[in-house]
Amino acid sequence: MASSSDNTMASHLNGREAVCINGEPVVKRPRESVSQAALRTPKDPHNKVTVVLGAQWGDEGKGKVVDLLAMDADIVCRCQGGNNAGHTVVVDSVEYDFHLLPSGVLNKKAVSFIGNGVVIHLPGLFEEAEKNLQKGKGLQGWEERLKISDRAHIVFNFHQAADGVQEQQRQQQEGKNLGTTKKGIGPAYSSKAARNGLRVCDLVSDFKIFEEKFRMLAEHFLTMYPNLNVDIEGELGQLKKYAERLRPLVTDGVYFMHKALTGPSKKILVEGANAALLDIDFGTYPFVTSSNCTVGGVCTGLGVPPSHVGRVYGVVKAYTTRVGVGAFPTELSNDMGDLLQSRGREFGVTTGRRRRCGWLDLILVRYAHWVNGFSAIALTKLDILDTLPEIKVGVAYNVDGKPLPSFPANMDVLNQVEVEYKTLPGWCRSTEAARSFEDLPTQAQDYIHFIEDFLQVPVKWVGVGKSRESIIKLF
Repeated sequence: MASSSDNTMASHLNGREAVCINGEPVVKRPRESVSQAALRTPKDPHNKVTVVLGAQWGDEGKGKVVDLLAMDADIVCRCQGGNNAGHTVVVDSVEYDFHLLPSGVLNKKAVSFIGNGVVIHLPGLFEEAEKNLQKGKGLQGWEERLKISDRAHIVFNFHQAADGVQEQQRQQQEGKNLGTTKKGIGPAYSSKAARNGLRVCDLVSDFKIFEEKFRMLAEHFLTMYPNLNVDIEGELGQLKKYAERLRPLVTDGVYFMHKALTGPSKKILVEGANAALLDIDFGTYPFVTSSNCTVGGVCTGLGVPPSHVGRVYGVVKAYTTRVGVGAFPTELSNDMGDLLQSRGREFGVTTGRRRRCGWLDLILVRYAHWVNGFSAIALTKLDILDTLPEIKVGVAYNVDGKPLPSFPANMDVLNQVEVEYKTLPGWCRSTEAARSFEDLPTQAQDYIHFIEDFLQVPVKWVGVGKSRESIIKLF
């Protein structure tokens, strides 16, 4: 039985205050001030970020949705990936292609921000800007409205060269590659994880120190790949010039986002690159990218606390496509797949590679929703289905006649699945002129309702063409 001294409570006894609690001295806390009491009152975040993410294997048309939302945004952010991803945006009949720049850079009233989770190939960044400047007036003054996190890692030319060598080695050793874009993204993230990478803050600080670290990193890659073509002196000269051009754009990314989130009311938009099924953790590993392109990447790639994440919109193509190799349960290796490919002009923005095509896979999209918690869906390229008399939708996976309860992690299992389909009637007429939900054929409306019912997520936008005006807002 415990002694009375062990259990003495801090209370007044006969006018005297107890001196200990379980043997520890009582610290008398002074009465709280009004300001201290206010600190202990939970507060709702002042500003929240709106997030647009791909819900399949990429190429869903995120650029169009971002462009739509960016028109009245104050800040548009990229949080991960590099110039391995591509967004196409059509404005005033001009088609812009973005790989590193946020699509929102076309909004001259918004600040575009490249976060610390992005890996940046500087020649690629400035070449991209120059190419888009030649297309139209949309990008004029881009350097005045772009900010880059000082914590973002740099992709060097030898990262890109190593990427190509790695793909060649995979082909020779296993007979198949990962289908990377050879933009150096994987090797750059490898340097980051190995803690020998170099960041933007290194480049714009003391160049002599940067040069020493660069030489060490280049030699490290030459040791791993003796036949690698590395022009150390040439790249250093190039980087020294880029450092001067880059310096005015660089900012403390954590401080920048903190001020944006806690300052005056602002609309902050985050555009994800790649997509859920390409996520390094949740995607169809190993045929994935090297970053977190699900919602967690928003927090780690920008320095945004989870409490400041607001609406998360998943972009879903009305059918499914995939670039490169890897499992694809609903793929159509027939005339129907060719029809979707040709009608949808399914070629990669970054690589120009032909995209594989198949029916909409709702098991896959539901899995993406489980990971990201979509507030609503943007359904794109519905018009590509206009000519089909019937449309199939994947609604279940079976292996050896037994249903799978969820999306499998093992790619050998995914390659074995038999897809159970729901067949829906097509509408066999053009939807391109539709500007409201009621303008759509009844069968197209039913297709949208079926997707909503299966996912238990509302469809907020429907895309029936290439321009801003062809995106129908449902609510």
